[in-house]
Amino acid sequence: MLTQPIRDLYLRDLNKLKEEIALFKNETELWHTQGDVKNSPGNLALHLTGNIKHFIGAVLGNSGYVREREKEFGDKNIPREKIIAGIDEAIEVLNSTLSKFTDEDLQKNFPIEFMGKQHSIVEMLFFFFGHLNYHLGQINYQRRLL
Repeated sequence: MLTQPIRDLYLRDLNKLKEEIALFKNETELWHTQGDVKNSPGNLALHLTGNIKHFIGAVLGNSGYVREREKEFGDKNIPREKIIAGIDEAIEVLNSTLSKFTDEDLQKNFPIEFMGKQHSIVEMLFFFFGHLNYHLGQINYQRRLL
C-alpha cells in the first residue's frame, strides 16, 4: 500500500524536474551560477539523477550503476536532451526497482548505513524524496530569477 504512493510522488516530481529543465529559455542558463549559488541547475539535475540511480538503482536494485558524484557537479554544458534522457533513465530505475518491493520489504533495513546510522528502506526513500524536492525547488527558483 505504501510502495505505489511513494512511486507516484517520485514520478510526479521527476516529471516536474524534466519540465523545469525544458522551461529554461536558453540552454546555457542551465549552467549559470551567480553570487553564493555554486551549483547550476544543470549540475543539480545531474546530481538528482545520479542520486536516484545510485541509491535506488544500485544499492536497492543491484542495477550495477557506478556513481561518479564528482562529475555530477563538475560536468558542464551537457545538452538539455541528455539531461532529460538521464531523468528518464532515473524514472525507469525507480519504476523497475520499486516494482519489486512489497510494503513488508520497505520495513527492512536499507542495505547500507547512511549518515552513520542504519535506517529502514522506507525512511531512506522519504529522505531521498526530500532531497529531490529540495534541489527541485532550487532549480525552479534559479530558473525564475534568470
